[in-house]
This record gives sequence, structure tokens and C-alpha cells, in this order.
Amino acid sequence: MTRDLDRRLGRYAPVALSVFRLIYGLLFAAYGSRSLFDWPVRSPVRVEFGSWPGWYAGLIEIVAGLLIASGLFTRAVAFVASGQMAVAYFWIHQPQALWPVADPPAGNGGALAILFCFAFFLLVFTGGGNYSIDALRRAALPLDR
Repeated sequence: MTRDLDRRLGRYAPVALSVFRLIYGLLFAAYGSRSLFDWPVRSPVRVEFGSWPGWYAGLIEIVAGLLIASGLFTRAVAFVASGQMAVAYFWIHQPQALWPVADPPAGNGGALAILFCFAFFLLVFTGGGNYSIDALRRAALPLDR
């Protein structure tokens, strides 16, 4: 029974990976846009232009999120985004409390940073999938290079 389910669902893996990449990329870009432009919703923290690290983090989130969503340079950009989220967790969240599963003071509020970190880490190894600009670029390149 599980072999049949594996076979049936396995054919949809390329589509699922591409949808996963698209959604995570757009969400990441939205968080960056919220930080820098107060859009699509108002940010709880004011980030001044050029301020360290908030403004640069927001810029990375917008650019990386849009590149990941489109599937362009997915592996390299996902590596940077994963690293940014790891740094965010250990610099901002972890010093507040041990557990990420609640907001302060009970927890450190870092669950989202962990989820983004490991989602992007997965994309470092899987790539953008069959439905990405990376796949189109691969198809356009001759095999003998």
C-alpha cells in the first residue's frame, strides 16, 4: 500500500517542490518588504535606511525572496538566506530565552527564523525544481559545456 502511495505521490514531487519554493520565497520577500517599506502590513519596528543589521536584513529578504520565488540562482541564494536566518536566530532570538516555541518572556519567538533557515537549507540541496528559471537556464545550455 505505501509503495503505491509513494509511486502516486512521487510524480507530483517536482510540482510540490516548485510550489514550496515559490511560497517560501514570496513570504521571505514580504517580511523584507514589511521591514523596509511597511508593506504589505506595518512593521512593529522602525528600520532606518542603512541601519545595521535591520536594513540590510530587509534588503537580503526582499532580493533573496524574489530570486528564490522565481527559482533564479536558487541554491546560492538559499544558502545566503539560510545563513541570514541562522544569524538572526542566534543574535536576536536565542539570547532572549531557550525555547523558540513561544514569544518572550516564556520563549524567544524564533520559530519563524528556524523554519525559514531550514526551508532554505533544504533548497540548497534540492535546487529550484523543474519549474524554475534555473531549470530553463539548464535546458538552454548545451550539454557539452
